[in-house]
Amino acid sequence: MDVSRTALLAAACLALPLLPLPSTSPAAASVKECAGRPSDFDGDGLADLAIAAPYDTVDGHARAGAVTIMYGSGRKERLSQATPGVPGDPENGDSFGSALAAGDFDGDGCGDLAVGVSEEFFGAPVPGADGNGAVQLFHGSTGGLTAGRQLSPSRRGSDRYGAALAAGDLDGDAADELVIGAPATGGGGAVVVHGFQGRARYQLTQKGLRQRGAVTDQFGAALATGDFDGDGKDEIAIGAPADSVRFDGQGSVTVVNPRTRRNVQYTQSSQGVKGAAEKWDAFGGSLAAADFDADGRDDLAIGVPGEGLSANQRAMDYGDGMVHVRYGTGRWEAWTQRLLKGTPRYSDRFGAALAAGDFNGDGDAELAVGVPGENAVQVLAGGRRGGLSRHRDLLIKGSGRDFGASLAALPSVGRYRTLSVRRPVHGLVVAAPGRGVVTLVPGSSAGLRPAKARRLASGHGLYGYAFG
Repeated sequence: MDVSRTALLAAACLALPLLPLPSTSPAAASVKECAGRPSDFDGDGLADLAIAAPYDTVDGHARAGAVTIMYGSGRKERLSQATPGVPGDPENGDSFGSALAAGDFDGDGCGDLAVGVSEEFFGAPVPGADGNGAVQLFHGSTGGLTAGRQLSPSRRGSDRYGAALAAGDLDGDAADELVIGAPATGGGGAVVVHGFQGRARYQLTQKGLRQRGAVTDQFGAALATGDFDGDGKDEIAIGAPADSVRFDGQGSVTVVNPRTRRNVQYTQSSQGVKGAAEKWDAFGGSLAAADFDADGRDDLAIGVPGEGLSANQRAMDYGDGMVHVRYGTGRWEAWTQRLLKGTPRYSDRFGAALAAGDFNGDGDAELAVGVPGENAVQVLAGGRRGGLSRHRDLLIKGSGRDFGASLAALPSVGRYRTLSVRRPVHGLVVAAPGRGVVTLVPGSSAGLRPAKARRLASGHGLYGYAFG
C-alpha cells in the first residue's frame, strides 16, 4: 500500500460495482495521460489535496457540508451537493465531507475521490436520529474531478453510511476498492466494500465475522487498508472504538482478509499488547497503515485516545492517549508522551488522529500522531532496524485549539513537486478544524521542517475535518 493513503451510497440500482468506465467517458479518454497515482486527480503529475468541511453552509443550508479541492497547479474547486451532476440537493445537517478517500476506483489511471455524506436522509429527516448516509463519487480526468454515481445502503436505517472511508487494492486487479464504514448500522455497525472481485457489495459485520456485537460498538468508525501479510494484496483494518468486548467502550480492531474472510480481533488485552483493556479507552479510534521498518509488509498503528495515564482520571474523560503499533512480523509496541517529548495530560487525546508518510524520502514511513488537546503533533521516525524510534522524535506545536485533530501525508509537496520521483518526500498536513485552519509542514531529506510550516488554507464549518 502506498503510504500516502493514510489513513472520512437508492437501492440496488445505485449499488453497482466500481468497474472501469466505458471508453466514451472523459475519465477513460484520459487513460494514457494519467499515471495511476491516487493523489493526482487531474493527471498533471502534481499532488492534489481534498479538504472537507462537513459543517459548512451551502446555499443557506447550515451544516450541509462542502469539500475544497486544492490542485497542485494552484487551482481550487469547491464541491458540494450543489455541484452540477451531484444527485440531490444540499440540506441542513447532511455533513457532506464527513469522510474522504482517494484511490483509482475505476482503473483508468486517474485518482478518484469518494466523499462521505453520513447524515444524509432519503426522505424526511427523523428528528434526533442518525442519518441514513451516502457516499458521492467523483472521477478524475485530465480536466479534474467530475461527479459520478452516488452509493447508499441497500436497506436504509440510521446507518451513518460513509462516516469512514478507505481505499485499497483488495483483490489484486490493479484498481482500488472502496471500503465504507457504517458504524450506526443495527447490530453494532457494518463495513461495505464496493468493487471487490466485481461485486456490487461485499458486507462485513461483527456477526458475520463471528464476533459478539452490541448496538453501540461503532464497528466501522475507523478504517485503514494495508498489505499486512506481504502477499501483494491489501487487507482491511476495522476500528470499533466503542466495542464493549469486556468493558464498556474499551474498543477493538479487526483485521480482515476479504478474500478468505479470515480475521483476527485485537484489543488491549490481546497477547503482546502492552497495558490492559479498560472502560472508555476507545482502542481503534484512529488507524494508519504503512511500512515503518521497510520489510515489505505494512504495519498497523492503532490510536487509543481515551487511554488514561494521569492519576484520578474520571470515567469518560478525554484521556491522555496511547498508540499501539503491530508490525507485519507480529511484534507489538506502545507509545505515549511519557516516552516522547511532552508531558501527558488527561485531556491530550494522544492518538486521536494518525497519518503515515515518508517525510525524509529514505524509503520507510514515519508516523505522525495528533495530540489535539495539547495543540500538537508528535512524529516518530521509521527505520530499517526495528521500525519506529523515539530517537529524532519531533514535537510540532500549533496555536489555538485542536491543532492535530486531523492529519494527512501529502506526497511531493512544494507547489507542488512532480510525483514522478522514485521516492517522493511527503509533507505533513495538519488541521485545527475548530478554527478552520490547515497547515502544511514540508518534508525534506532531513525530515519535516516545522520552521518552514505555512498556512495552506482556511475556511468554515470544521474546515480540515478530513483529508483525501
